[in-house]
Amino acid sequence: MKKIGFIISVLIVLGIFSLFFYFYQINYPLAKEGDEVSFVIESGQSPQKIAEALEDQEIIKSSFWLRCYLKTNDLASKIIAGTFSLSPKMSISQIARKITSENILSVEKQIKITEGQNNKQIADYLDECTVCVSAYFLNLVKSNDFDFEFLDSRPHGFDLEGFLFPDTYQIYEDADCENIIYKMLDNFDQKLDKQMRQDIEDQDKTIWEIITMASIIEKEAPIDYINNEYADAKIISGIFWDRIKNKQALQSCATLAYILGENKDQYSVEDTQIDSSYNTYRHLGLPPGPITNPGILAIKAAIYPTYTDYNYFLSDPKTGDTIWSKTFEEHKQNKWKYLN
Repeated sequence: MKKIGFIISVLIVLGIFSLFFYFYQINYPLAKEGDEVSFVIESGQSPQKIAEALEDQEIIKSSFWLRCYLKTNDLASKIIAGTFSLSPKMSISQIARKITSENILSVEKQIKITEGQNNKQIADYLDECTVCVSAYFLNLVKSNDFDFEFLDSRPHGFDLEGFLFPDTYQIYEDADCENIIYKMLDNFDQKLDKQMRQDIEDQDKTIWEIITMASIIEKEAPIDYINNEYADAKIISGIFWDRIKNKQALQSCATLAYILGENKDQYSVEDTQIDSSYNTYRHLGLPPGPITNPGILAIKAAIYPTYTDYNYFLSDPKTGDTIWSKTFEEHKQNKWKYLN
């Protein structure tokens, strides 16, 4: 009997210890210090993959305990897709509540930043959504308060144009302008992966140059982000990089639209003579900086161009199709045919 009593006592002690250990694991964060990061959960992503990603990004210590907490509290099926601000200072229980529908009431709204919007358009949109005052947002994007390595290629005096990554973001009640900008920059940091950065370096280009080119491509090329189609964008990229190599002006209408603040099917000779450093009809090479915030396909097109025998192109205003030309004479004929 004494032996049975001893075994029972040991089991009770082990049970209490296990319970204590479980509560310690789920209620104590990985670290006392740590910045917030944007963590993206894709639709349909499994709890195991989410937990492993959180561990890999050093937001939690162990994916095992998060999975245990989600299962024991019947939360695994309540995980919601979106972008979340998480920190290693948060406990597993806090993180679990934040990424599940248990926290859905704290979601204020979703915002969608569209590919090709410039900073002013984003600021006006956020103002309309009553998320952030336009003037304050524009003042923040001119600051140097955001510490990301990819911004090191940005010349002195330029704002964050080009780096506010277009995407759908979930904004919580405690979100402010700084938080929204940080989410966009952190998203850019994740989307521009190591291989892409290495390929940019191998081409003797900078991230700034690539994003500047991508911003032009975004406005010049038909890009289908839903179906992941951007073949024309890669050809246009090849044409533009060839023009730079051959010391030929880019002659991008997108840069004229940026200067004038107006899109036209065809710009006048007077338009092409506008006195601006962004006028790629008058100045060789890339403009001083990005003219908009490009999406990932435009960025990929800038990094991985398709080189062809084409030297000119235009967009058919009726169909949106890209019309290619090898010679300037052929291009003039196409302009007469499609634009007049």
